[in-house]
Amino acid sequence: MTLNAREVHALKKAPAVEGVLPLFHVRWSPRSFDDREVSPSSLAKVFEAARWAASSFNEQPWRFLMGFRGDSAYKKIFESLGEYNQKWARTAPVLILGAAKTKFSHNGTDNRNALYDLGAAASYMTLQAAALGLATHQMAGFDAEKAKKLFGIPDEYVMGAAIALGYQGEPAALEDETLIQRESAPRARKPLGEFVFKEWGEPAKL
Repeated sequence: MTLNAREVHALKKAPAVEGVLPLFHVRWSPRSFDDREVSPSSLAKVFEAARWAASSFNEQPWRFLMGFRGDSAYKKIFESLGEYNQKWARTAPVLILGAAKTKFSHNGTDNRNALYDLGAAASYMTLQAAALGLATHQMAGFDAEKAKKLFGIPDEYVMGAAIALGYQGEPAALEDETLIQRESAPRARKPLGEFVFKEWGEPAKL
Protein backbone atom coordinates (compact mmCIF):
# COMPACT_ATOMS: atom_id res chain seq x y z
CA MET A 1 0.00 0.00 0.00
CA THR A 2 1.33 3.44 -0.94
CA LEU A 3 2.04 5.71 2.01
CA ASN A 4 0.43 9.15 2.07
CA ALA A 5 2.39 12.41 2.18
CA ARG A 6 2.16 12.77 5.97
CA GLU A 7 3.40 9.22 6.53
CA VAL A 8 6.28 9.68 4.09
CA HIS A 9 7.35 12.93 5.73
CA ALA A 10 7.44 11.19 9.12
CA LEU A 11 9.42 8.30 7.64
CA LYS A 12 12.00 10.64 6.11
CA LYS A 13 12.79 12.44 9.37
CA ALA A 14 16.28 11.64 10.58
CA PRO A 15 16.76 10.49 14.20
CA ALA A 16 17.06 13.46 16.54
CA VAL A 17 20.52 14.21 17.90
CA GLU A 18 20.75 16.32 21.05
CA GLY A 19 22.10 19.79 20.33
CA VAL A 20 21.63 19.57 16.56
CA LEU A 21 18.99 21.85 15.09
CA PRO A 22 15.86 19.79 14.28
CA LEU A 23 15.63 21.57 10.93
CA PHE A 24 18.55 19.52 9.61
CA HIS A 25 16.67 16.31 10.32
CA VAL A 26 13.38 17.24 8.64
CA ARG A 27 14.81 18.50 5.34
CA TRP A 28 14.60 15.93 2.59
CA SER A 29 14.07 15.88 -1.18
CA PRO A 30 10.61 14.84 -2.37
CA ARG A 31 9.71 14.35 -6.01
CA SER A 32 5.96 14.79 -5.62
CA PHE A 33 4.73 18.36 -5.22
CA ASP A 34 1.28 19.66 -4.36
CA ASP A 35 -0.60 22.02 -6.71
CA ARG A 36 -0.47 24.76 -4.06
CA GLU A 37 1.35 27.87 -5.28
CA VAL A 38 4.27 29.40 -3.38
CA SER A 39 3.89 33.06 -2.45
CA PRO A 40 6.44 35.65 -3.57
CA SER A 41 6.93 36.61 0.08
CA SER A 42 7.95 33.05 0.98
CA LEU A 43 10.34 32.93 -1.97
CA ALA A 44 11.85 36.26 -0.90
CA LYS A 45 12.66 34.69 2.49
CA VAL A 46 14.26 31.69 0.79
CA PHE A 47 16.52 33.90 -1.32
CA GLU A 48 17.23 36.19 1.62
CA ALA A 49 18.74 33.18 3.38
CA ALA A 50 20.96 32.53 0.35
CA ARG A 51 22.00 36.16 0.37
CA TRP A 52 23.75 35.74 3.71
CA ALA A 53 25.79 32.65 2.87
CA ALA A 54 29.55 32.97 3.29
CA SER A 55 31.71 33.37 0.19
CA SER A 56 35.35 33.87 -0.71
CA PHE A 57 36.25 37.59 -0.56
CA ASN A 58 32.52 38.20 -0.01
CA GLU A 59 32.18 37.87 -3.80
CA GLN A 60 28.70 36.34 -3.53
CA PRO A 61 29.19 34.71 -6.96
CA TRP A 62 25.80 33.01 -7.01
CA ARG A 63 23.05 33.91 -9.45
CA PHE A 64 19.63 32.27 -9.49
CA LEU A 65 17.11 32.06 -12.32
CA MET A 66 13.61 31.40 -11.03
CA GLY A 67 10.40 30.49 -12.80
CA PHE A 68 6.80 30.09 -11.69
CA ARG A 69 4.84 27.28 -13.32
CA GLY A 70 3.63 28.47 -16.72
CA ASP A 71 6.01 31.39 -17.25
CA SER A 72 8.87 31.53 -19.75
CA ALA A 73 11.67 31.07 -17.18
CA TYR A 74 9.99 27.92 -15.83
CA LYS A 75 9.64 26.52 -19.34
CA LYS A 76 13.32 27.14 -20.11
CA ILE A 77 14.50 25.49 -16.90
CA PHE A 78 12.14 22.55 -17.45
CA GLU A 79 13.32 22.16 -21.03
CA SER A 80 16.93 21.89 -19.85
CA LEU A 81 16.14 19.10 -17.36
CA GLY A 82 16.96 15.49 -18.16
CA GLU A 83 14.09 13.24 -19.20
CA TYR A 84 14.02 11.39 -15.87
CA ASN A 85 13.75 14.61 -13.86
CA GLN A 86 11.09 16.00 -16.20
CA LYS A 87 8.85 13.08 -15.22
CA TRP A 88 8.37 14.41 -11.72
CA ALA A 89 9.62 18.03 -11.70
CA ARG A 90 6.62 19.07 -13.81
CA THR A 91 4.56 19.02 -10.59
CA ALA A 92 6.73 21.63 -8.84
CA PRO A 93 5.24 25.16 -8.82
CA VAL A 94 8.70 26.76 -8.83
CA LEU A 95 11.90 25.82 -10.66
CA ILE A 96 15.25 27.45 -9.91
CA LEU A 97 18.60 27.25 -11.67
CA GLY A 98 21.87 28.20 -9.98
CA ALA A 99 24.98 29.64 -11.63
CA ALA A 100 28.24 30.98 -10.24
CA LYS A 101 30.57 33.68 -11.57
CA THR A 102 34.05 32.19 -11.92
CA LYS A 103 36.00 35.48 -11.93
CA PHE A 104 36.48 37.82 -8.98
CA SER A 105 34.93 41.23 -9.52
CA HIS A 106 37.76 43.12 -7.79
CA ASN A 107 40.63 41.83 -9.96
CA GLY A 108 39.30 39.48 -12.64
CA THR A 109 41.26 36.47 -11.43
CA ASP A 110 39.84 32.94 -11.24
CA ASN A 111 37.59 32.20 -8.29
CA ARG A 112 38.15 28.49 -7.69
CA ASN A 113 35.63 28.57 -4.84
CA ALA A 114 32.74 29.93 -6.90
CA LEU A 115 30.88 26.64 -7.25
CA TYR A 116 31.51 25.83 -3.58
CA ASP A 117 30.01 29.18 -2.58
CA LEU A 118 26.99 28.63 -4.83
CA GLY A 119 26.45 25.29 -3.10
CA ALA A 120 26.57 26.98 0.30
CA ALA A 121 23.96 29.53 -0.78
CA ALA A 122 21.75 26.77 -2.19
CA SER A 123 22.06 24.84 1.08
CA TYR A 124 20.91 27.90 3.02
CA MET A 125 17.95 28.14 0.66
CA THR A 126 16.86 24.56 1.22
CA LEU A 127 17.02 24.94 4.98
CA GLN A 128 15.06 28.20 4.95
CA ALA A 129 12.51 26.54 2.69
CA ALA A 130 12.17 23.68 5.17
CA ALA A 131 11.65 26.18 8.00
CA LEU A 132 8.74 27.63 6.01
CA GLY A 133 7.17 24.23 5.41
CA LEU A 134 8.38 24.11 1.82
CA ALA A 135 10.09 21.22 0.08
CA THR A 136 13.08 21.35 -2.28
CA HIS A 137 14.77 18.85 -4.54
CA GLN A 138 18.15 19.71 -6.06
CA MET A 139 19.03 18.17 -9.42
CA ALA A 140 22.32 17.56 -11.18
CA GLY A 141 20.44 15.99 -14.08
CA PHE A 142 20.12 18.85 -16.55
CA ASP A 143 21.86 20.06 -19.69
CA ALA A 144 24.07 22.93 -18.50
CA GLU A 145 25.01 24.10 -21.98
CA LYS A 146 21.40 24.09 -23.10
CA ALA A 147 20.39 26.11 -20.04
CA LYS A 148 23.16 28.64 -20.68
CA LYS A 149 22.05 29.01 -24.28
CA LEU A 150 18.35 29.35 -23.43
CA PHE A 151 19.03 32.08 -20.85
CA GLY A 152 22.00 33.75 -22.53
CA ILE A 153 24.24 33.11 -19.54
CA PRO A 154 27.79 34.48 -20.07
CA ASP A 155 30.72 32.09 -20.49
CA GLU A 156 32.32 33.20 -17.23
CA TYR A 157 29.51 31.53 -15.29
CA VAL A 158 29.47 27.85 -14.35
CA MET A 159 26.19 26.05 -13.72
CA GLY A 160 25.39 24.51 -10.35
CA ALA A 161 22.13 22.62 -9.84
CA ALA A 162 18.48 22.96 -10.73
CA ILE A 163 16.06 23.08 -7.80
CA ALA A 164 12.39 22.15 -7.68
CA LEU A 165 10.53 23.98 -4.91
CA GLY A 166 6.99 23.78 -3.55
CA TYR A 167 4.87 21.94 -1.02
CA GLN A 168 5.20 18.18 -0.62
CA GLY A 169 2.60 16.24 -2.59
CA GLU A 170 1.13 12.77 -2.40
CA PRO A 171 3.48 9.98 -3.55
CA ALA A 172 0.70 8.35 -5.58
CA ALA A 173 0.50 11.48 -7.75
CA LEU A 174 3.85 10.52 -9.30
CA GLU A 175 2.05 7.80 -11.30
CA ASP A 176 5.27 5.83 -11.73
CA GLU A 177 5.94 2.80 -9.52
CA THR A 178 9.70 3.31 -9.42
CA LEU A 179 9.34 6.97 -8.43
CA ILE A 180 6.70 6.11 -5.83
CA GLN A 181 8.99 3.49 -4.28
CA ARG A 182 11.90 5.93 -4.13
CA GLU A 183 9.62 8.57 -2.60
CA SER A 184 8.55 6.18 0.14
CA ALA A 185 11.94 4.62 0.94
CA PRO A 186 13.69 5.43 4.25
CA ARG A 187 16.74 7.69 4.15
CA ALA A 188 20.24 6.56 5.09
CA ARG A 189 23.49 8.38 5.78
CA LYS A 190 27.08 7.31 6.30
CA PRO A 191 28.30 7.28 9.92
CA LEU A 192 30.63 10.11 10.98
CA GLY A 193 33.58 7.75 11.09
CA GLU A 194 33.44 7.33 7.31
CA PHE A 195 34.05 11.01 6.55
CA VAL A 196 35.51 12.75 9.60
CA PHE A 197 39.22 11.85 9.88
CA LYS A 198 42.18 12.77 12.06
CA GLU A 199 44.50 11.20 9.47
CA TRP A 200 43.39 10.15 5.98
CA GLY A 201 41.14 7.13 6.41
CA GLU A 202 41.48 7.15 10.18
CA PRO A 203 38.28 8.25 11.95
CA ALA A 204 38.50 11.16 14.37
CA LYS A 205 37.35 10.51 17.92
CA LEU A 206 34.01 12.27 18.35
